[in-house]
Amino acid sequence: MNAIETQTFCSVYGPVKSWRFGRSLGIDPIGLVSTCSFNCVYCQLGEIEEKTCERRVFVSTQQIEQDLEPFVPWDVDRITLSGSGEPTLALNLGDILTMLKTVTGKPSGVLTNGSLITDPTVRSELTIADLVAVKVDAVEADRLKRIDRPIVNIELPDFWSALQQFRQIYSGKLAIQTMILSPWSDREQAIYIELMHGLLPDEIQLNTPTRPKPLSHEIDARGNYTPDALPYAARSLKPVSIEVLKTFADRIQKIAGIPVYYPDLLHQGQQPSKQPGF
Repeated sequence: MNAIETQTFCSVYGPVKSWRFGRSLGIDPIGLVSTCSFNCVYCQLGEIEEKTCERRVFVSTQQIEQDLEPFVPWDVDRITLSGSGEPTLALNLGDILTMLKTVTGKPSGVLTNGSLITDPTVRSELTIADLVAVKVDAVEADRLKRIDRPIVNIELPDFWSALQQFRQIYSGKLAIQTMILSPWSDREQAIYIELMHGLLPDEIQLNTPTRPKPLSHEIDARGNYTPDALPYAARSLKPVSIEVLKTFADRIQKIAGIPVYYPDLLHQGQQPSKQPGF
């Protein structure tokens, strides 16, 4: 990152209004260049610029702490690590989470695609967060490759084993986020429900793409979604119907007994339309 980029990049953004996590202050541990182990077809950041599984320090913990100062008194529900890519790629993830607890006293969250969950160090660092939301967009390899487009082959049995190990050591709130771009087969739904019943996350979030995808990487896409006034060129993605989400959610709730949420498509995903026990 050169001097000019350093002057224009701020690792703290928002607050962002989330339909599940309330009013959240965003922390970007990745930087100006979008960097991820996935290149999801629906990514709100646009095409990922650097595709890697290598962990390194992108933004120093000290810079993030400095960038937090103008946001005092942090009038938010939580502080969430997400930003310009996959946050677990940040080698200083544990340091950042520890600093956030010490400096802000606010609950912290991490939104992750789970691709590094097989790394014991990553699992240990994630336990520092009060909430961890893990992306699970597929239970079969073909859909995973088409939707998430991982840069390396993800062995799903290894992923599930590692996620189970994380669940056993994690005392915070575990959420599973699943993006539905097209209806799942009965077989896929049955596998998903069986896996969720074994994992027992605190909640499941069924999503569908309500945000347009930028035609190129846009750092402004980290923040709030303003559909009528996007400051960049983007293309809309077709979401599935609310009936598709409801049918899947009802099935999960009935069989696994796990709270399931999905967005109100009429309000662009800003409010949960269902509560546990519907």
